[in-house]
Amino acid sequence: MSTLTTNPDTAPAGVETAKKLGLLPEEFEKITQVLGRTPNFTELSIYSAMWSEHCSYKNSIKQLKTLPRSGPKLLAEAGQENAGLVDIGDGWACAFKIESHNHPSAIEPYQGAATGVGGINRDIFTMGARPIAQLNSLRFGDIAKEASSRWHMRGVVKGIGDYGNAFGVPVLGGEVYFDPCYTTNPLVNAMSVGIVRTDKVISATSHGVGNPVFIVGSATGKDGIHGASFASKDITETSMDDLPAVQVGDPFMEKLLLEASLELAATDAIIGMQDMGAAGITCSTSEMSAKGGCGMDIQLDKVPTRQQGMRAWEILLSESQERMLVVVKKGREAEVQAIFDKWDLNCVQIGTVTEGGTIRFFQGDELVAEVPAESLVLGGGAPVYEREIKEPAYFAENAKFKTDDVDEPDDLRRVAYDLLASPNIASKRWVSEQYDSMVRTNNMSTNAPSDAGLVLIKETGKALAVTVDCNGRYVHSDPYKGAMIAVSEAARNIACSGGEPCGVTNCLNFGNPYDPEVYWQFSQAIKGMGDACRAYDTPVTGGNVSFYNHTVTDKKNIPVFPTPTIGMVGIVPDITKRMSLDFKQKGDLIYLLGRSTEDIACSEYLTRIHKIERSPAPYFDIEEERRLHTMLLILIRKGVINAAHDISDGGLWTSLVEMALPRALGFDVITDSEIRPDAFLFGEGQGRAVVSVSDEQETPFLDFMQASRVPFILLGHVTKGKLMVDDAPFGTIDDARKVYEEAIPKIMAEQ
Repeated sequence: MSTLTTNPDTAPAGVETAKKLGLLPEEFEKITQVLGRTPNFTELSIYSAMWSEHCSYKNSIKQLKTLPRSGPKLLAEAGQENAGLVDIGDGWACAFKIESHNHPSAIEPYQGAATGVGGINRDIFTMGARPIAQLNSLRFGDIAKEASSRWHMRGVVKGIGDYGNAFGVPVLGGEVYFDPCYTTNPLVNAMSVGIVRTDKVISATSHGVGNPVFIVGSATGKDGIHGASFASKDITETSMDDLPAVQVGDPFMEKLLLEASLELAATDAIIGMQDMGAAGITCSTSEMSAKGGCGMDIQLDKVPTRQQGMRAWEILLSESQERMLVVVKKGREAEVQAIFDKWDLNCVQIGTVTEGGTIRFFQGDELVAEVPAESLVLGGGAPVYEREIKEPAYFAENAKFKTDDVDEPDDLRRVAYDLLASPNIASKRWVSEQYDSMVRTNNMSTNAPSDAGLVLIKETGKALAVTVDCNGRYVHSDPYKGAMIAVSEAARNIACSGGEPCGVTNCLNFGNPYDPEVYWQFSQAIKGMGDACRAYDTPVTGGNVSFYNHTVTDKKNIPVFPTPTIGMVGIVPDITKRMSLDFKQKGDLIYLLGRSTEDIACSEYLTRIHKIERSPAPYFDIEEERRLHTMLLILIRKGVINAAHDISDGGLWTSLVEMALPRALGFDVITDSEIRPDAFLFGEGQGRAVVSVSDEQETPFLDFMQASRVPFILLGHVTKGKLMVDDAPFGTIDDARKVYEEAIPKIMAEQ
């Protein structure tokens, strides 16, 4: 490529320019070696985006490769396609993935969250799969104390609701947590699940010299430029200056794009297709070319734009939404054009596939950038680092905690209701009511709530069980054990619903990887996640890494809790054998399955009531977990239990209330005399579930349990509406409902 030019975008650029674009000096040197010359500004901009943490995973890929990445049901290993793909039988596959949109949501909550939903759905339907379910995992600061956190929450929830409702995919579940560490930097993780015939899957690849390359969907604008780079740096007091890096979404355009893409997928006219997410045209052209071992010639002046006079690097790095790159079989152009014309969408040929691995970008007659595709991509020439680790001092301090040092409360009833009012425990109906959960009529959890969301696969009579789970406080206390718990809770939720887990996607939210303590948290969490996934035979199909989740004030970095969110998919082979969590009738017996311990570590009770922040992760034994999950599936499939609900945040008390609420029933239970009552009721030791059993099924239930290696005890029975604990009145279910359901609306009503 000639270096003689009057265009500043194609003039040679030096290391200082590279540093301003977020590249390290050593990375600039590597680029000059790859190109065999000094790069120009446009080329540096390309490498800046593609070698950002958000696109290259340069500080995480080495660790990620230690996760289990293969399994008998996997149809695509992690990183091979836009999303994970598992075989669900009968000629069908499930495509699923979770991603973050944290930084955009921090500075523009509505569009940040909305475009996160749009982007993750495009990852699904670019594979030819129709999205059938959405989930989300959200983290905010203390909404009771911080107006900014309420602003974040209002904007994020409305953005998710407006985009998802207009797009027409039900929200099946999710989670919402609150902690001061998320005040400036909320976490917004969106998951999408779709289904596709195994013989109709579209790959994100390119090949065939001379095949035309099309851009389809929306026009390209200046929104989202440098979005990938923005996602790879700290949130600071000046981050609002990066507002143009936040994309703007159009759900109605996305709906048209979905239908056009699925119509296209039904033909054999295309070679490959990829969503334009982070780094826009740059990313889709380089990743598709690298995967197919070919190159491309791209004419940027043919790209439909929303603004006149856009420069080459602006077109290349724009992250305008609702766009895809499609490689078409030569001679089938008119057929493809007709489909997109039918849906009134842009469909413009902007290039051709070429021999070799070089991508050339032209603007008019001028060659503005020429780069080897392989040098840009994850798993190719992108840099790989392993950062320094240092165990934080707090980790050893946590181990010093003893339950005996905490005084037992005088009034258990007051504590119980105080916990129900905690935003982390209270009903999230304020959130869920803003989402459409009924569209497409295959949500099976609306009138029969279950631990996992259940969506019917009408074509097979099976159901998918889907969930997102992570308790960042547990992971912060012990990253290894906390990550294992996140995987285990997801698997437990699916088992309680009657499903068997088959795959995992993850969204790994951490602080700055250059901080040795943060990188220690990350490496330990990856180890824990990997060990747990191997235990449940749930390979990691892909996901997302989000570093740089910090609040930066007074020159101090305050990282968020390490939050490796687990998205898990399971299969319910017989929809008549699904299980809900609600008590069914007065008189049913209530049993606790799993080992109870005198453990209040890391619980909402310990944090909220006793204001103790330092403690280890709660009790956990993965072999006990596995036995519990197996037993739950046996009990469900044999039809000997009427309800099942796991014990997690808020402990046994919260689980009992949540089981009683749907049918306005109550409970009369007796605590274990060997365990202090506050630990038994409010402790969050893992590996436990509550089930209800009718009188008629008690004998077969006991037979199954006595033959198992799972501890169990009779707690009591279901009542008409009174809540009794150790023969003491704890009010009525209506009393509990009022506190549980009104807590968050009251807080959010404040300005």
